[in-house]
Formats: sequence, structure tokens, C-alpha cells
Amino acid sequence: MAEAQSRADGHAVRAMAEALLRRVDPAIAWSFACIVLVLLVGSLYSSSFLSLGYLLQQLKVASFLGVIATGMMIVILLGQIDLSVPWVVAVGGMMSTAATGWGPVGSLFAIPVGIACGVALGLVNGVGVAYLRIPSMVVTLAINAVAQGLMVVHTGGFSPQDASSPAMRALATGETLLGIPNAILVWGAIGVAATFLLTRTTFGRTVYAIGNRERAAYLSGARTRLVVMSAFGLSGGLSAFGGVLLAGYASKAAQAMGDPYLLPAIAAVVLGGTSILGGRGNYLGTVAGVILITLLQSILSVMQMPEFGRHVTYGIVIVAMLLVYGRDRSQRL
Repeated sequence: MAEAQSRADGHAVRAMAEALLRRVDPAIAWSFACIVLVLLVGSLYSSSFLSLGYLLQQLKVASFLGVIATGMMIVILLGQIDLSVPWVVAVGGMMSTAATGWGPVGSLFAIPVGIACGVALGLVNGVGVAYLRIPSMVVTLAINAVAQGLMVVHTGGFSPQDASSPAMRALATGETLLGIPNAILVWGAIGVAATFLLTRTTFGRTVYAIGNRERAAYLSGARTRLVVMSAFGLSGGLSAFGGVLLAGYASKAAQAMGDPYLLPAIAAVVLGGTSILGGRGNYLGTVAGVILITLLQSILSVMQMPEFGRHVTYGIVIVAMLLVYGRDRSQRL
């Protein structure tokens, strides 16, 4: 009797384990496994790779990329792409610091001004994609060029001289009483909001539906054009907010401050299991991808790999994951 009960318990445990494994996205599991591997490899170069201080510092650096990658994920879930990230990030940082030159009122509204500029550029992208039916790769690349031109006119071609506001510096470099950097808390709040938006709202369900089959979503009564436009607006706002945080971290903005974030943002989203063809993805995977990319950047810096080598690495990762998820999706259809 006892032996039969033991076998039954063993079968129940195995069944629960198998059910748990089926619920875990393999891409997310692989991303977290790679994070552990990178930390272990990094610890061979320096024991500080596993220290609490180093991990908090890396999470702080990751938070800037995490904010930008959140907007990128929403757009990629639609089956679209946002190539305007570099100069939308720069616009957010440069316009927020420019607002501080307006006096105390400007310092108070510096962060909203930077974000609003990003939202405006994102909505222009959204109108082009949703209503004018221009391919997202084309319109976002054009808006990136327009934003670059506007910022060159704004600065006269010179490096911006305006400094960030105290609130910007507090968000980017400050810490709580528990020693947790404020930037991590900001990313955490944005992550919670994004998860709720994508999983608990009509907007989120429509985003996934459009990514799977836009025409079917339209025929079901979803306001697909409005959702696409709003998604690009969110992407622009989050990219600009990333620029605001970066300007607060460096105490000033720079014209090329957003250039290093386009490929890492795409790579982080794809590494986390979001299909670059749209319709499939989990925000936890994006978090894992962001952390993995940040740690990878850190260890490549320690190994003194040139900048071109990092870009080659990101490109290979994106192409490889596109092949994997593209084949998986074709098998599901």
C-alpha cells in the first residue's frame, strides 16, 4: 500500500514538473541561463563580477536600455520596427536639458518636455505606418533623420551646453534608503505598467492580435490603426524618457547619445523571446534580454573587444533569433 502511494506521489511530482516546464518559455529560460553563464565567465576575470555592488551597478546601467527596450518591444509585437530610436533618445535628452534654461519653471517641466517631444515624434511614425501605410522601416528611418536635422539646427551643430535638472539627476543617479538606485525603481515601475498594459487591457490584446494577423484583428472590430499609432507614440515617449535618464546620468545631453542603443534594444527584445515577426512575446523575456546584453557589454569591455565587434555580435544574434522564431512561427501557422 505504501509503495503504491509512493509511486502515485512520484507520478504527481513528475506531472507537475512537466506542466511547469511546458509553461516556461524556452527563450526566457535560455536568456537567464546565459546570464548566469556570463556572470560565471566574468568572475574568472574578476571576483567583483559576483559582488552585490557590481550587480546593482549593472542593473542601474541596464535600466536605461530597459526603458528604451520596453517601447521597442511594444512595436515589435505589432510586427513592426522603430529605427528612429537613436535620435528620439537624443531629442528627449537635449530638449529636457534645454528646458532647464528657462529658469525654475523650465526645471520643473524639463522631464515632461523631453517625453512630450518623443511622443510627438512617435505619433508621426504611427500616423505614417497606420494611416499612410508606409513601411515602418522607411518612415521611422526618415523621422530619425528629421530629428537629427532638427537637433543640429537647435544646437547650431555644437555640443549642447545646457545641464540637466536636479530631478533628472535624482532619477538617474540617486538611491533610496535601502541603497537601491532610483533608475532601477523607475525601470521596475515602467515594467509593471507595461506588463499590465499588454496582459490586462484591450490595447494589449489588440497589439498581440495585430502582430498575429492584422486583417483578422480589424475584421473582429479592433481599432487597429489607433492602436498602431498609439504603440509608436509609446515607443517614442519611452525612448525620449531613456534620453532624459541618460542626460541626468551624465548631467548633460549629447548629440549622439542615442546611437549605441538601437541594436542593443532590438537584440534584447529578440533575445527575450519576442518574435520579430510580431504576435508573441513576454516582458519578463525582455528584462532577461536587457540584463544579458548589459552584462555582455560589460564583459566585452573587460575583454577589450572593439566597438565593431560588439555590433557584429548584436547583428549575428538578431539574425539567428529571426531564423529560429521565423521557422517556429511558420510551423505554427
